[in-house]
Amino acid sequence: MNDKAENVSENPAVINEAKKQRTITGKVVSNKMDKTVSVSVERKVKHPLYGKYLRRSTKYMAHDEENACNEGDVVTITECRPYSKNKAWRLVKIVERANA
Repeated sequence: MNDKAENVSENPAVINEAKKQRTITGKVVSNKMDKTVSVSVERKVKHPLYGKYLRRSTKYMAHDEENACNEGDVVTITECRPYSKNKAWRLVKIVERANA
């Protein structure tokens, strides 16, 4: 049994295999929470029958360690481990500041 365990741990492909993380860009719609921002990401979907492109949006909760974001900022977020029940994204950078 120990031989199998040693072979698995010596295999560098198994050890160094990293999961590719999704990175998306969206607009901050709420920053009222502590160290958390709500980011709205829009996408265009083609209607199956009529062919018109419709805008659909999804809201993600993202971790903002420094509370640096304000409403209206365009930010980039990436997938990470779950911080809480609804929050499994973290802020990477602020792409564009909102005009205040």
